[in-house]
Amino acid sequence: MTAERTQGADPAERSGGGQRRTFNTSIAHQARIYDYLIGGKDNFAADREAGDAMIAAQPDTVAGLRANRQYMTRAVHYLAAEEGIRQFLDLGTGIPTAPNVHQVAQEVAPASRVAYVDYDPVVLSYARALMVGTPEGRTDFIDADLRDTDEILERSAQILDFSEPVAVTVLMTLHAITDADDPHAVIATIMRAMPPGSYLALTHPASDIDAERMAAMRERVNQLSFQQYTFRDRYQVSRFFDGLDLVAPGLVSVEQWHPAIATGRVIPVWAGVGRKR
Repeated sequence: MTAERTQGADPAERSGGGQRRTFNTSIAHQARIYDYLIGGKDNFAADREAGDAMIAAQPDTVAGLRANRQYMTRAVHYLAAEEGIRQFLDLGTGIPTAPNVHQVAQEVAPASRVAYVDYDPVVLSYARALMVGTPEGRTDFIDADLRDTDEILERSAQILDFSEPVAVTVLMTLHAITDADDPHAVIATIMRAMPPGSYLALTHPASDIDAERMAAMRERVNQLSFQQYTFRDRYQVSRFFDGLDLVAPGLVSVEQWHPAIATGRVIPVWAGVGRKR
């Protein structure tokens, strides 16, 4: 599939023969913006400009990203410790920031297997160097666009056993896929390939929480970023879980999913975990 881009062809997209061109540091990229916003060092001036614009429009941006990281830890620990999941497929990995999915899962069960998927060359270079799992388990990386579901499924089947349950994690990623590329169909295709007892853990920026600020942030970052963001409301996010049984408390703002400490704060990010029957 080919996404619509307002910034033109991305230098990191595939060229003929499956090769990649040199990436363009003058255009902000989602993984590097995220890295900047959570205090990382693997970003460039364009990423910092976009990140600062997001904070100016929506002051809760950094809090939302931190809450997303905390959700990842809680959700992966829940899936490994309480549901016995030993295989994870992480779509849209981002630049490594400890703890990562494999660290949480392998702390519970050292033999856990984790397949990471991303297409940003900066992400891939750091991931291969830093994401080293336990001797008992396996951690591997797939260089692919999330929309390339056939490639993801073919290559992840070399790492994961699709006859056993898999937890698919898609955290703060799907807003970078426009409606024209049908992200709901992308997730449905991935989940159809998973056996019963598999899970989907997902977070997504909300268009219907603090709506005015979120709209302003989306408009500003879309002027600066290669990826064009689409924030979605609760109903639109719930559709990613079609055919799955939502784990209690259902689809909620991210800080409300199995919170370590109860809070009255509402972060504009939807979060949920669903189980395939």
